[in-house]
Parts: sequence; C-alpha cells; structure tokens
Amino acid sequence: MSLPKTLAEDVARNLVMVAQLIDEEPEQAYAYSRIALRLASRVAAVREAAGFAAYATQKYAEALAEFRAARRMTGSVELWPVMADCERGLGRPERAMAMAGEPEVQKLDKAGQVEMRLVAAGARRDMGQIDAAIVTLQSPELASHSVQPWTARLRYAYADALLSAGREDEAREWFGKTIEADKDGSTDASDRLAELDGVEFVDAMGEDEIEAGSDAVTDADAQGEGAAEAAVPPVVDADADADALVDEDIVVLDEDDKR
Repeated sequence: MSLPKTLAEDVARNLVMVAQLIDEEPEQAYAYSRIALRLASRVAAVREAAGFAAYATQKYAEALAEFRAARRMTGSVELWPVMADCERGLGRPERAMAMAGEPEVQKLDKAGQVEMRLVAAGARRDMGQIDAAIVTLQSPELASHSVQPWTARLRYAYADALLSAGREDEAREWFGKTIEADKDGSTDASDRLAELDGVEFVDAMGEDEIEAGSDAVTDADAQGEGAAEAAVPPVVDADADADALVDEDIVVLDEDDKR
C-alpha cells in the first residue's frame, strides 16, 4: 500500500523512533508505534513494528494480533516463531508446541528454524518437561563449531536447561561455550558460570564512598530526568490531522484485523 509523501515521511520518522528505543525504552517505543499505527494501519511494516513494540512491553495478545495482521498482508512466515512465543507469553505453551509442528516451520530460513527450536524448548519447560526441552535443543546447530548470530543464545538455552535438570557439570561446560560465542555480551553466561564456580564479585568502592557519590549526583540526576522527559516530543508532521493525533483513545484495528 502506497502513502502520500508527507504521510509516508511521518510514518517513517515514528518507525525510526521505535527501532531506536525498543531495546532501552520499550514503553516509549510502544508509544511511537501507536502513532505510526494510527497513521498507516494498513501498511504491513507498521503492523510488524507495532507487534514488536507490544511484544517488548509484554503486551502479548496485542503483539500476536499485530503479527497476524502483518502475516495476512505479506504472506510471509518469518514472524511464525515470535507468534509462537506470544502464545507462551499468554500462558498457552501447548499452542506454541503445536505451531512448532506446522508446515510453516519448514519454510523458515535457518535463523528462523533455530528461533522456533528455542521457542519450542521454552514451551516444553513451561509445561515442566525439562528433559524434553534438552532434547529439543540438541541439534546440528548446537553441535556446530562455527559461530552464527544465534549460536550464543542456543548454547545459553541449552546450558540453562541442563542446570535446571541438575546436570551442573554439563551446564558449566555449555556456559563456557556460550561465552566463546558471545562476543558482544548479549547473555549473562559469564555471571552464571562464575556463580557455578562460587565466585563472588565485591565492589571496590567502600560504602561511605558510594553514599557520598550518590549524594553528589542526586540534584543533577533529578534535573536530568526532568529534561529528558521534556525532550521527547511526538514525531509527527505539523500537517497531519491534529484532531486525530491528540485523541488519546487510539482505535487502530478494523474488524478484519481483529480476527
């Protein structure tokens, strides 16, 4: 679906803010996604972004509805794993497991299939089937020595499952392998390994120094927080429909999209 140039630019600016904020400020990202959704609810990329923003704020029912809408618009299966994880978030791990066995999984690329495996293992754990979760994670991708974007997360999930099953020595080994693959520190594998090895981290600063430092920055922090709150204007164009944008009750789903 094409949009008028000005409207397309407004939507794009809000989507950029969603992408920039979703990891560190998910609630703000969610707010921007609602603006984009209101401006262009029939654009698949907008529905997908709104889904991820809702997912990041644990609004799983809303996220699932947005992902389903995006999938209807595009026919793509790439959102299948995160849709299954939304089912887990809604307390329906059996539905996530059913989705793991659907033909759509075979249409996913390698990264998507690994993600689906992680979701399925999580669903097994949700149902108290820890041994089945371990088996689910055992795969050629786990055994491979090559490091791919998914390697650290896959190894970490396996180590965590082993630890939950009481297989501490194996868990220690796999947390170590996770660290080897986790070059950007996306997991806390090093902390988990240290905990298993009985290592305790002690702050080098004394309590008096910490308290003194805290007192010194209190006023500055308060001022900074106020300034930060005031510095986040809505990213919309002045030519947009003002009445629509100030209405706080955002209605974005038509009857077709709700289904």
